Amino acid sequence: MIKFEQVKKRYPDGFEALHDVSFHLSRGEMAFLTGHSGAGKSTLLKLIMLMERASEGTVSVGGQNLSNIPRRQIPYFRRHVGVVFQNHRLLFDRSVFDNVALPLEISGMSQRDIGRRVRAALDKVGLLSKEKLNPVQLSGGEQQRVGIARAVVNKPPLLLADEPTGNLDPALSADIMKLFMQFNQVGVSVLIASHDLALIHPLHYRVIELSKGCIISRGKDSAEINKHTGEQNG
Repeated sequence: MIKFEQVKKRYPDGFEALHDVSFHLSRGEMAFLTGHSGAGKSTLLKLIMLMERASEGTVSVGGQNLSNIPRRQIPYFRRHVGVVFQNHRLLFDRSVFDNVALPLEISGMSQRDIGRRVRAALDKVGLLSKEKLNPVQLSGGEQQRVGIARAVVNKPPLLLADEPTGNLDPALSADIMKLFMQFNQVGVSVLIASHDLALIHPLHYRVIELSKGCIISRGKDSAEINKHTGEQNG
């Protein structure tokens, strides 16, 4: 689903945010991206979202080399990638329903289909009864759930999250992680950047660790884990 091959990201001021990064996230896999602040986690996600372009190397998503996607096609590409931010980036002059509906409205979907999709997404995150409220009336955890509903309303095959639990207490953080796990269980590929090791290590998903723009640990991908499990059972 995601493949980085010797990727470098160098900014105009000369700072190299990523250096020779190579890893592969399989289709249907869920993994965590960890590292200290400034390690390169957000930059890596921005390359996948085409918010930034790699300086060297190849970034591929779904078998498509992102360097071959022209600027005018980026909005179409992004329909296939759901993104959840730490600050959820909700519009407080719109209702919960309208916030989740926004990506569908931009894509030109009919109002009937928008209503069906939005309510299905809100139901999945447990907020169907609050569709008419303004986000400011919700708790921090509920606001993040609205952000997740908006990210998945287009039914993307890939879901990215940048510190989605950074502003939440441990109990709410665990609930948010369960949502990501549920989406992964129905085949969505999930990559989550998080520095909260106490939260992610007990979940037993693959952990890719960054330090100073370099990958220092890739963990075991799903194919390696399945092979190892098969050898143990054999």
